[in-house]
Amino acid sequence: MSSSGDSNKKWVYFGLGAVAGGVFILVVGSMTLFMFQRMFMRKKTDLNMSIQNLEAQENALVKQAPEKESLEFLESITRIASLKVYSFTDLQAATENFSSDHWIKGSVYRGNISGDEVVIKKMDGDVSKEISVLNKINHFNLIRLLGVCFDDGVWYFVYEYASNGPLRDWIFQDNPDGKSFSWGKRIQVACDVATGLNYLHTYTNPPHIHKDIRSNNVLLNNEFRAKIAKFGLSRPIKGNDGQFTLTNHIVGTKGYLAPEYLENGVVSPMLDVYAFGVLLLEVLTGKDVASLYEGVKVHLSEILSSVLSEGGISSLKEIMDSSLGEDYPTDIAYTMLVLVDRCLRKDPGKRPFIDEIVQILSKTLTTSLVWGSSTSVSVLSSK
Repeated sequence: MSSSGDSNKKWVYFGLGAVAGGVFILVVGSMTLFMFQRMFMRKKTDLNMSIQNLEAQENALVKQAPEKESLEFLESITRIASLKVYSFTDLQAATENFSSDHWIKGSVYRGNISGDEVVIKKMDGDVSKEISVLNKINHFNLIRLLGVCFDDGVWYFVYEYASNGPLRDWIFQDNPDGKSFSWGKRIQVACDVATGLNYLHTYTNPPHIHKDIRSNNVLLNNEFRAKIAKFGLSRPIKGNDGQFTLTNHIVGTKGYLAPEYLENGVVSPMLDVYAFGVLLLEVLTGKDVASLYEGVKVHLSEILSSVLSEGGISSLKEIMDSSLGEDYPTDIAYTMLVLVDRCLRKDPGKRPFIDEIVQILSKTLTTSLVWGSSTSVSVLSSK
């Protein structure tokens, strides 16, 4: 009996010990879990605070980014580009603090820096692409960017001065100043624009498309020589064949945009050829593109049908600028309208390349100068 009682007591003690051990483990486990939860929550809170701080820092950096990037870009210009960097004080001195006497239009001012007349323009948006293009080009028929200024978050460009302003001020019949433009000057301007485009398409590295050829973007110097301006939409030629690419972002000036670009987003040098055709038609007719499109059902080239497929040279007066009177060589004028028709073909593959256009216009210019000289001699001899 004694042995059995001792055995029972052992089992009781063992059971109590097991229960106590289990309770101890449970208590310790709960305390450990509680401590880990507190540590996790503290770390989570710290992490959230870190994320919030990081976001705040990023937001601050984003706000500072445009100016910081612009300053870095400006520093890169001074290192690798041939452009001069002007201070805002330089520009104020050049324009007499941007006085109305120096104002041209919009945010464009005429100035004088070191005895040279310049144009100073306040720029909007991203200017890096335009600076990149302008810094690569060096051609008489492309406007020259002389330098830049970055002040208080704003970019200013300093260009060479074209004293006779945009072409549109001279060629349209309704120009307010009654300015006249002779046949010889018109052909010279057309040849200059084509030559400038040929340089862009052929001799820049990589080749570039202007994408915004129009009468307002062709400037005339004191000798009425043309200089292509405004390269904000210009882009390098890309694509598997180096001739075209596709885009969904259609930008440009209404009336000058080629059908394949409007319909399918095809970008190629033929885009500039089409726009040049529109420009040449404006030069010959003295009408802006909006007026030319009046009465056109589908394609701009329709207005040439009365001359090219019906009346021929005898119908030239119906389309040529009336301010010219009959002071132009009819056979050469007809040849120019044929060239316009080729440039305006709907199929870009049927348009001439710009180098061919340059060759045609160079010959036309020479012939026109000979015609002009003979006309002057005839007038003098008749007196």
